[in-house]
Amino acid sequence: MTRSKLLTYFVLTMLANIIPGTLVAGETPYSPFVNDHYPNQVYFGDTHLHTSYSTDAGMINNTLGPEDAYRFARGETVSSSTGLKARLQRPLDFLVIADHAESLGLAPMIAESNERLLQTNIGKQLYDLVKAGKNLQAYGLWSKTREASGDPIAGLQDVVKSFWERQTRFAEEYNAPGKFTALIGFEWTSMPQGDNLHRVVIFRDSKAEADQQLPITLYDTIDPEKLWLWMAEYEHRTGGKILAIPHNGNLSNGLMFDSLTLAGKTLDRSYAQQRSRWEPLYEVTQIKGDGEAHPLLSPTDEFADFETWDNGSFGSQAKTADMLPREYAREALKRGLVLEQKLGTNPFKFGMLGSSDSHTSLATTTEDNYFGKVSLLEPGVRADKLLLPITGRTGQSEVQNLAWQTSAAGLAAVWARENTREALWDAMARKEVYATTGTRISLRLFAGSSFKPADLHRPDFSRYGYAHGVPMGQDLKIRESTTPTFLVRAMRDPDGANLDRIQIVKGWLDTDGNAKERIFDIAVSGNREIDTDGRCRTPVGSSVDTSKPTYRNSIGAAELQAFWQDPDFMPAQRAFYYVRVLEIPTPRWTLYDAQKLGTVIPAGAPATIQERAYSSPVWYSP
Repeated sequence: MTRSKLLTYFVLTMLANIIPGTLVAGETPYSPFVNDHYPNQVYFGDTHLHTSYSTDAGMINNTLGPEDAYRFARGETVSSSTGLKARLQRPLDFLVIADHAESLGLAPMIAESNERLLQTNIGKQLYDLVKAGKNLQAYGLWSKTREASGDPIAGLQDVVKSFWERQTRFAEEYNAPGKFTALIGFEWTSMPQGDNLHRVVIFRDSKAEADQQLPITLYDTIDPEKLWLWMAEYEHRTGGKILAIPHNGNLSNGLMFDSLTLAGKTLDRSYAQQRSRWEPLYEVTQIKGDGEAHPLLSPTDEFADFETWDNGSFGSQAKTADMLPREYAREALKRGLVLEQKLGTNPFKFGMLGSSDSHTSLATTTEDNYFGKVSLLEPGVRADKLLLPITGRTGQSEVQNLAWQTSAAGLAAVWARENTREALWDAMARKEVYATTGTRISLRLFAGSSFKPADLHRPDFSRYGYAHGVPMGQDLKIRESTTPTFLVRAMRDPDGANLDRIQIVKGWLDTDGNAKERIFDIAVSGNREIDTDGRCRTPVGSSVDTSKPTYRNSIGAAELQAFWQDPDFMPAQRAFYYVRVLEIPTPRWTLYDAQKLGTVIPAGAPATIQERAYSSPVWYSP
């Protein structure tokens, strides 16, 4: 019998033995994944990018609009404002264009010779300066006018509205659910006396909702509490959802995590509830320095002095030591525990993410592909660019931060089920996010009370973690007779550097109500050992060749994981825990620039960097 005849015979025989009507759907799903709903993907993006629609970008030579920014983020090659070809090594999964709400679209108005703008005195002056090639003078005139009398284009709100509606239209056009998410957003740029109280505002919604209310500006208010009222009004009017992300507390001169409101009142329960409601996240790392910790606040943390900006703000007031505790994330998390014990609500109970704050329309966050803070600082524009001040004013060296101090950071990593506006926004709202300084480290954290070391090796690691614990960003609720246990996994960026170590940073209140902190090394690469005090004192070393520059993954580990149990847990003490993952040293962008452009690294500028990731915390309350 031939093969075909044998197959026919087999099929006919099988069918002949099936009694009609006996095929019944199985009661239990055969696929083990049918009922899975937990977040199973990490998505990397930028929640803080500026285009030419921001006045401090478009008036300073950025000619790229929202479309260019989306195309670049999606992996296309674009030409920068200086004509250089630029492309990401890998596309981003999502992007928030967060242009400043103040004078939104002013530079494109000038480029398009907007008739309404040219009918105003200030508009004609700005137009003439820009057309004469005097962009910096035009920006200076706009800044002085704003400081002296408020909104320079106050009578053009209908024109501003048209540019906001352009932005939301571009977001709709480039949003591709499942492939690339364009979240609608803007930046509210409060700057009392030049101190940074900026917030990025992000919508869960589409153009239909976002267009119903023009973004709030600093001309409307500089008080965050009034921003929250505006947000509440938006949700009431549209039925939508919205959240705000503060950034750069290191440039706030003590205002970001102050014990007083901006109006000078002592924080109360209502304030704490409102802030916790509207600001679930904090942008802990970006171009203008890293805001996780400061060496003066954490003197036993050898990794605390990282990309530090502590020379004042955008105003004239220099930094003083008493401001620092009210500026950095770790200290704010500790202060939050104190306030929660007093008020019953924690105003500083935030998750952590990173983003770029790039003003070039290019979300470049890796050291070897960094296009600077603004277009004037793009590669090769001017030989002295690294010594140009970013903050402070002429003659005020004590409050200046120079261009070489800018960081090629950072990225927002979001754990979600799918790449859509709704799924990503919901993950941000529940704080299931983490920050990286620009690389794509993969990081998982689960906390519970019944985890065992063997659970690290489970093939259903994530499913088990959600079923028996909580992920980053959540509250740990356990019986007082048990002890917190943690499962942590970290993997290197597939196109990046190996890992040095995993750490857990713990903050807690002692029996006297004083906030304390301690760092534990829970996994280290190589043959190094962790001492009995929970620390590894042996550095990972370095494989960087500064003459080329290159590095090798001949040290470190591609993956690290750890089970950890808090050895000092006291059930009556409030606490938080977050994970910090460190890479091995790699060349910093200043070293890449020196090699590519034939320049010299300025004195004091580092040639190498240890990139890192910070998880959102897990909180424990008695």
